[in-house]
Amino acid sequence: MSESRTGRRRFLAAGATALGSVAVGQLAGAAPAGAVPPRVRAARPVAARPAEPTVPDGAFSLGVASGDPLPDGVVLWTRLAPEPLTGGGMPDQAATVSWQIAEDAGFRRIVRQGTARAEPSLGHSVHVDVRGLRPHRDHWYRFRVGNQLSPVGRTRTAPPAHAEGGRLRLALASCQNWQHGWFTPYADMAGQDVDAVLFVGDYIYESGPSATAVRRHEGTGEPYSLVQYRNRYAQYRTDPDLARMHAEAPWIVTFDDHEVDNDFAGDIPQDPDRQPHDAFVARLTAAYQAFYEHMPVRATAVPSGPHIRVHRRLDFGRLARLQVLDTRQYRSDQATNQEGAGSPLLTMLGAEQKRWLLDGLRRSPARWNLIGSQIMMAETDLLVGDGKQWFYDAWDGYQVERNALLDEFAAFRNPVVLSGDRHLTMISDLRRDFADPGSRVVGAEFVSTSISANGDQDQAAFRAEWDPRRADNPHWKLLDAHRGYHLFDIDRRGVEARVRIVDTVRQPTATASTLATLRVENGRPGVELA
Repeated sequence: MSESRTGRRRFLAAGATALGSVAVGQLAGAAPAGAVPPRVRAARPVAARPAEPTVPDGAFSLGVASGDPLPDGVVLWTRLAPEPLTGGGMPDQAATVSWQIAEDAGFRRIVRQGTARAEPSLGHSVHVDVRGLRPHRDHWYRFRVGNQLSPVGRTRTAPPAHAEGGRLRLALASCQNWQHGWFTPYADMAGQDVDAVLFVGDYIYESGPSATAVRRHEGTGEPYSLVQYRNRYAQYRTDPDLARMHAEAPWIVTFDDHEVDNDFAGDIPQDPDRQPHDAFVARLTAAYQAFYEHMPVRATAVPSGPHIRVHRRLDFGRLARLQVLDTRQYRSDQATNQEGAGSPLLTMLGAEQKRWLLDGLRRSPARWNLIGSQIMMAETDLLVGDGKQWFYDAWDGYQVERNALLDEFAAFRNPVVLSGDRHLTMISDLRRDFADPGSRVVGAEFVSTSISANGDQDQAAFRAEWDPRRADNPHWKLLDAHRGYHLFDIDRRGVEARVRIVDTVRQPTATASTLATLRVENGRPGVELA
């Protein structure tokens, strides 16, 4: 977004004023000239502030982002990385970054501004938790380091806590694999004027580079160290459509498995015979820190070694409450057979997170209770005919806990689960007991297809594989294998969902269209084609 010379000069001057005000403040309370202090004390030496490093050109190569909107605030993000694919290219010193947020695109009505330190220990990332903003309105923001200005980003605060009506437009996305294609669905999403993007996992893929890929992963293999994970995130951030979408609206993000290691569970890797426990804990530590460094999340998500808190809730007035889950960090190791999947000892959420989720649902003042789950909650019976066959990494592998949650859903107002992981659009009724097709419907689930994972899928082959399973999964309402995302318009009467797809991810541009429109009505659990 362009800006005038006057706007640029004003930003540079404002940054200098903000820095200068610190020095002025240090003089407050000084004794008048000529006054004799009652007691002479030895002066404490004042440590000189280190000189600001010279930041190479291209500091804002990874763009800007915002996230986790509140009625009065939002998180602003950037990372200084003039050489993004080789560790960042910054000097091993902290740099002062100025920031501004305004109520107009020309920055004539600046409402908050300040400075932040980009520390080398956090990859020179910047997270500014801005408060004191007005609710439910657009804001524009930017950063400066030295004489370099960042791109301008737009964000939007949430409605006031007691707002009853209005509309929430939410985009649901997941599973963006660099090697499988360009992130073309975001070009369409950027034109939809969304209030927020919910991203439910697989922001990066940890696989090594492939010679046959549409776009090749950086590096020479899978990431294990912090620098390797930083480079992988940085590569993904250079996708032009992803960068644009981050600058268009606030994001609400969580991670799934590929941000660390395929199908990991807690501190157990997919292949424990090849990744010893201590080595995998070190990998978790690196992966979680890199996740924090590249996401617009609050300081509550600063990792502590191999632990990070990402489950949280956000309210959009009294219209919608969104509870974002962590289905990786606290889960038991996956079952390997049907008997194991039915064990009451297995947990997906862990006891504390499960209590937190249910408490948030019970106390919710909202008309719609949205749950962001990385993996599919509804049943997927893969076996045609008699018997059952499941994906044990999904909620089907944790059936006792899943069924107990669905039983609780019957008492809550309008539960709607928003999921990813499957690389397919799978939209379902949530039933109290999937073993009984006639059991009560207690909610709806939208599993969004991938942004690019699985690439341009063979539609005929997909239909040949999946259509025979429809009879064994009568709760499925829509099944499709195009790439894209879901777009929701939510008001007090209902949720309207549009399945937006693109015709290709093998090229940097694509044509988007609406595959289908579905609707959930207030007070009527389940979903129907509109």
